[in-house]
Amino acid sequence: MPRRTLLAGAGATGLAAFTACTAPSPPRRRDPAADPMPGLPISTSHAALMMQILAHPDDDLYFMNPDTQQALDAGTPLVCVYLTGGEATGINRIPGRPLPAPDKAAYSSARHQGLRQAYATLLGLGRFTPWHKSVIELHGGHRAEINTLGHRGRRIELIFINTAMHTSYGRLGLPSLWQDRRLVLPTVVADGSPLKKAGSYTYDGLIDVLVGLFERYRPSILHTLDPDPDIQHSSEAVRRRDSEQKGYSDHPDHTAAALFTWAALIRWVARATRNGAGIPAFTTTSFRAYYNRHWPKNLPPAVLAEKASHLVPYGGSADWRCGNPAGCGDYNVGGDRPLTNRKGWVRSTHYRHPGPRPVVATDPDGRLVAYGVLGLRAVRRRESAPGSGVWDAPDDLGGGPLAPVLGSATLPDGRHLLFGLRFSTIGGHGADNQREIVALEQRSPGGAFRAWQGLGNPVRDHDGGRRIGVPVAVAAPDGRVHLFVRNAEKGVSTRVRDTDGRWGEWQDMGGGEIQDGLSAVVDAEGCVHVFAAGRFAVHHWTQDAPGEAVTARTQITGVPVPGDGPAALPGADGSIELYYRAAAKAALTTVRTCETADETGIDGFGRRIPDRAGFDGYGPVAAAGSPGAPVLLGRTADGLVQVRTPARLSVRRRGPVALDGPALHIGRDGRPAVVALGPDALPWIWRP
Repeated sequence: MPRRTLLAGAGATGLAAFTACTAPSPPRRRDPAADPMPGLPISTSHAALMMQILAHPDDDLYFMNPDTQQALDAGTPLVCVYLTGGEATGINRIPGRPLPAPDKAAYSSARHQGLRQAYATLLGLGRFTPWHKSVIELHGGHRAEINTLGHRGRRIELIFINTAMHTSYGRLGLPSLWQDRRLVLPTVVADGSPLKKAGSYTYDGLIDVLVGLFERYRPSILHTLDPDPDIQHSSEAVRRRDSEQKGYSDHPDHTAAALFTWAALIRWVARATRNGAGIPAFTTTSFRAYYNRHWPKNLPPAVLAEKASHLVPYGGSADWRCGNPAGCGDYNVGGDRPLTNRKGWVRSTHYRHPGPRPVVATDPDGRLVAYGVLGLRAVRRRESAPGSGVWDAPDDLGGGPLAPVLGSATLPDGRHLLFGLRFSTIGGHGADNQREIVALEQRSPGGAFRAWQGLGNPVRDHDGGRRIGVPVAVAAPDGRVHLFVRNAEKGVSTRVRDTDGRWGEWQDMGGGEIQDGLSAVVDAEGCVHVFAAGRFAVHHWTQDAPGEAVTARTQITGVPVPGDGPAALPGADGSIELYYRAAAKAALTTVRTCETADETGIDGFGRRIPDRAGFDGYGPVAAAGSPGAPVLLGRTADGLVQVRTPARLSVRRRGPVALDGPALHIGRDGRPAVVALGPDALPWIWRP
């Protein structure tokens, strides 16, 4: 059907002054459905390539580093796609100077220049190194500016879709394009761009352009922002000051960009599998953004300094001679301002779906088996032989579209249970966005699986249901399986599977607000425990006796506040040790619990033992073995995987880097094995 777009006139600045308008609603197009059934072919693996879908210039530098930097340093090609022009009000504020006149085309251009400066330094080049600028032809006749730079075998491409953030009708950018199917959103032409003519996008047009880019580049790693940010109740003044959307802890553009990305990924996979091309072999990571302001910071000084340093060339300076007349960066972000900004966005890097990837277990024949998410679907890989370190081809287990991290439990008879967070529906223009927890049960140890089972959502309304976390599960000695999920109120909900395989109802366990990244273990008495990181303490839930309900207990106070979720390791004496890095600290904190209570009934939790020296780093820690002789897995300050056993510290200095959280597994021979995904989305095994 014809669409009308109102052209109000184009000035000499190069910004096409379209006003966003609406057109008669076209017929609702039905996307090919995501097929959850297993057994589909998986496309042949290909060279590693990282693609990032961002809302604004600087989202990657603020929220995705140091992950982006580490993959780039390892030689992974990088393609960044920026959905908005970043022009905002058009004012490139220079601290300490009068406000300049608004100029949206110039401000967009200055932010692009800042990105070129930042990524040139990440490649080890001078910040004013020239880039090759050209125009890329996109699906549906759309066109965009593309900047390319290579150095010593490494390559970066920046693609500027440049949809308008603001129009004459107000705040009608990506969020409105996601909600209103009738909207036609114009683009911004940045000063100095080789692209001379503005265009416009519809909802389907933008998704199809993203699908076209996925098909062209075939990324192995896909980074994007948080599609389902936390509920955040702030005053209107605070919300406006912090640029957060009403009711949620993130910028509305971030959420819309992530939703468009996930919708496009689902469409890409559905089309590829429908056409017989096989499941595209990629993995995803969604990063928290303004969430970082509301929780303890998790980057220690050395890692933070490195991350913040890459925002200095992006911010630039009005006094620089960069060769771009429109500006040499986003001036309000230059210098030490990322570190002095009270919002503290740069001080953390949080995953929307935290946890080890893949899930690792041992098959009855002694081979390692790794369960993960590839192409939004669950897959299983087995070692070719026990201890070989070589993986067989993956088996498609279906279940998609799934978030990238799975939960798991092993039943007393050795069968594996898998749990996933499924994007059951995702769509704009007023459609429901629904999430659900799904489960997959093995028929026999080492054998095939039953059909996927839907376990619903602990939050009844669809909007709140989007805010749940990744499932974490543990099997108790009595045969029950306890499933835990962070809920929309930032507490913990549980559902229990009885010994006959029947699931009870979802129950809210109470307690205070916590971050995702739960740790669930069973102590020597058979009681289930759950630990999580709060704003001011470690939070704890447990049973009074095996078989009883898991309920909230006294918070563990008087110990350092964690920056990420703690790892728990039960001991034979009934104690449990917790391992984590305190907020903004590199050293490892260890807290030993003791299951005694005084006459008031208060648990005796929280006795801190001396920090273990020589395991400094950042990010979550995994633990296995026993508290007296733990095996610890973490990252060094440089992002390298390190393992500490009672005998020695080992650092993996060669081979592919690890994505997100690598998994730690103790084999039947007592040796630790680390399994992680590399930039090519393929798993690797390290037995230090």
